Amino acid sequence: MTGPQAGPAAVLCGLGAVLPPRAVQNEELCAELDTTDEWIRTRTGIRERRIADAGVSTEDLAVAAAARALVSAGSPDADAVVLATTTPDHLMPATAPSVAARLGLTGTAAFDVAAVCTGFVYALATAAGLITTGTARTVLVVGADRMSRLPDSGDRTTRPLFADGAGAVVLRSGTATEPGALGPMVLGSDGAHRDLLVVPHGGHMQMRGPDLFRHAVDRMSAVTRQAVQLAGWSLTEVDRIVPHQANARITAAVGRHLAIGADRRVQNIEHVGNTGAASIPLALAQASADSTLRPGHRVCLTAFGAGLTWGATTAVWPDLKPAAHPAHDTPRERT
Repeated sequence: MTGPQAGPAAVLCGLGAVLPPRAVQNEELCAELDTTDEWIRTRTGIRERRIADAGVSTEDLAVAAAARALVSAGSPDADAVVLATTTPDHLMPATAPSVAARLGLTGTAAFDVAAVCTGFVYALATAAGLITTGTARTVLVVGADRMSRLPDSGDRTTRPLFADGAGAVVLRSGTATEPGALGPMVLGSDGAHRDLLVVPHGGHMQMRGPDLFRHAVDRMSAVTRQAVQLAGWSLTEVDRIVPHQANARITAAVGRHLAIGADRRVQNIEHVGNTGAASIPLALAQASADSTLRPGHRVCLTAFGAGLTWGATTAVWPDLKPAAHPAHDTPRERT
């Protein structure tokens, strides 16, 4: 956990996101799995999810989202690229250097962060550290995942949940009092419960849903309280909470624990599914595009993922818009 620090602050100045064009409805999955549309909706809140073509890589999604974030920021340059992903294209090398190269950022520091669905918040904390120490003045932070690759194709519990996408933000050096400045970061982990959600080498995702649900609600509720308190706010002063889109029931339970109603909770899982590290920036882009999220809003970003990992931070939302609606002009298979 970190509190307010003297010196430069990391300030949000660009936002971009992409979703694959193919929308897979619940009915399509029901034709292959022993499940129903009602079963999926009541347990997850998902009606459809975006699935990338076989030839589209995590790198492709990351590049598309990152390019939009740079356009939104008004500059093609960044001093570092931090990519949060659970689905890198190779065990070695990391995906971030290839993303940087395709963006014309050859020679720029670039590396991956692996914290599963908390990855984007971990990446924000890492990028903020680069800025506050003076190592970088601008950092491109990307969350990109092809989570649909991980479940067994016949598993009705996990396959309907997970989907693909990417989102990105640009952080610049600024002051802690200006709109967009990231507040204190709260991060945590508990590896003793790593078996609650795991993908073994050479295998498919294994999930202990009820136990994972309980931990997700407890950890996200607690970490949100901590981040809001460190920002000097009360929960009643938070205009929007932007949680990792894991499951609509988890989001609702966290809201009940924190007394934050649906009108203050950003949610897009109904149409995008659980996109891992891409979840929060995708939600930010959607909410910014449709004005659910407006300049001046006090915002808390909060996440929980396998590991177990969790994290949260705050910001007063700045006056910026994503470069494009996340459902438009998305990457297709390269030929």
